[in-house]
Amino acid sequence: MTAVLSAPVTPARPVRDVPVFADRGPFIPALAPVVGSDAQVPVAGRSVGYANLDYAASAPALASVAAQVAGALGEYASVHRGAGHLSQITTRRYEAARETVREFVRGRVDDTVVFTRNTTDAINLAAHITPGDVVVLDIEHHANLLPWCAPKNGRNRARVVTACDTIEDTLVAIDAELASQPASLLAVTAASNVTGEVLPIGRLASIAHRRGARILVDAAQLVAHRPLSVVSHGIDYLAFSGHKAYAPFGAGVLIGRSDWFDAADPYLAGGCATADVDLPRGGNTAGATWHTGAARHEAGSPNVLGAVSIAEACTALAELGPEAIGFHELRLCERLDTRLARIDGVRPLQIFTDSTDRVGIAGFTVDGVAPRAVAEYLSDEHGIGVRDGKFCAHPLLKRLGHPEGAVRASFGAGTTSDDIDRLLDALASRRVTTTTTRPELDEGYPA
Repeated sequence: MTAVLSAPVTPARPVRDVPVFADRGPFIPALAPVVGSDAQVPVAGRSVGYANLDYAASAPALASVAAQVAGALGEYASVHRGAGHLSQITTRRYEAARETVREFVRGRVDDTVVFTRNTTDAINLAAHITPGDVVVLDIEHHANLLPWCAPKNGRNRARVVTACDTIEDTLVAIDAELASQPASLLAVTAASNVTGEVLPIGRLASIAHRRGARILVDAAQLVAHRPLSVVSHGIDYLAFSGHKAYAPFGAGVLIGRSDWFDAADPYLAGGCATADVDLPRGGNTAGATWHTGAARHEAGSPNVLGAVSIAEACTALAELGPEAIGFHELRLCERLDTRLARIDGVRPLQIFTDSTDRVGIAGFTVDGVAPRAVAEYLSDEHGIGVRDGKFCAHPLLKRLGHPEGAVRASFGAGTTSDDIDRLLDALASRRVTTTTTRPELDEGYPA
């Protein structure tokens, strides 16, 4: 690919009608219908179908999830507070969602399931309840890095391990750190949001337990792509978001062993978390008796529709089956990887030289072209949505030699081979400029 150093990005021509790659191979259909699959976007004065390759940021809602939420809206009422018929229905729906999530991730029967706002909120809750030191890798998403780096009880407790060039050597480094001095927790991301590479969670759990620590898994990029079992993999705490698993309405989950949940102060102080409250008397502060279990950390009115959507997404993913999901993703990854390697100037990102498993995420750079310019070109001239920036993983991008960021294409159940082919044709057939016509956003948003 050639980089042009002069003119800004302009929608000069529409999506190409003639494919660049003649050996396109068989058509791969979507695995399941998603909301927005028929969306049209403007390209060079006309509308074209949108190729959504930004699933890792927020996956579109599965059609079955949208239908379930629409039905729940018709019977929506207060939760945990009303004797009315609709309040009872809403409460049952909300509590049933916990059990659906527990079953989907194969949790223990006595695990606590807390609904949060998202994975970041879930891991901040985990940081709140974790009593001691925490070992983390330097390649983590900020959601599984910054909460542990914040001081607690007046001391820093994060012990950051530098990931090695291979997964095997990284496991050795983690084991050595856990053996060097006691730690309460090992916190790891199951699948990188930058490269999609999957870590061996079962082996990491065994290492942590052998050294007397528990393990928390950030599964935001894994639960919609691979089968996961809290029991079989030996996971103590698991966090994920609905919006990356085809469920809208901004909710997340933290599931895990109940003792740390019950021993910690409530995450938020407020109604629903309290069993009894006394007013202050004679200068004393108000006293509260707090619930145990999930209610202890779910003060206030919960996001019922978010919980319902997560539960329905879990049900839908279970019905699709991990084999079908994995096979669909594997075929798309192979199609993308094979042809991406043939495009001059495109550099795929990889953390580990020995990684063999990856979810539907492909990070890459284009020689001589800013990531934002690549993303704008793909959007403006080809109707393709990708992500550009540092992906809330700044230390990792610096390690990979791209402190300015990269481009990420990501896909899932609603993706077809046509979406992949359009990206490949766009990268191979056109020149991308190094300048953009749009004002630079606040760094936190594109990252």
